[in-house]
Amino acid sequence: PSPGMQPSVPPYEALPAGVNMEDLPRSTTVMVEETPKPPRDHLVWSLFTTLYCNVCCLGLLALVFSVKSRDRKVLSDYGGAQSYSSTAKWLNIAALVINIIIVIIIIVVVA
Repeated sequence: PSPGMQPSVPPYEALPAGVNMEDLPRSTTVMVEETPKPPRDHLVWSLFTTLYCNVCCLGLLALVFSVKSRDRKVLSDYGGAQSYSSTAKWLNIAALVINIIIVIIIIVVVA
């Protein structure tokens, strides 16, 4: 080593005296965590709701929340994605129910 420099340290620790390499275990355990299943974003359902039964703009709102859910899913924020996905799902259900009620009312009035 040159003057003024610290001596190099080995990248490992030396075995204590009296320990033999053959006495040490020869296997390594690696723990792998499974990533949680990403939530559904209901994007296709929201798109159809926007195009076919956009009552009170609920379909458009559902589409916005579906896109937000997909963005959160890409960022691996599964909690946020689940929240937006749930909101999109309930907006789609509300738009579908309102649309079915409107169709039934129109059929009853015409008949």
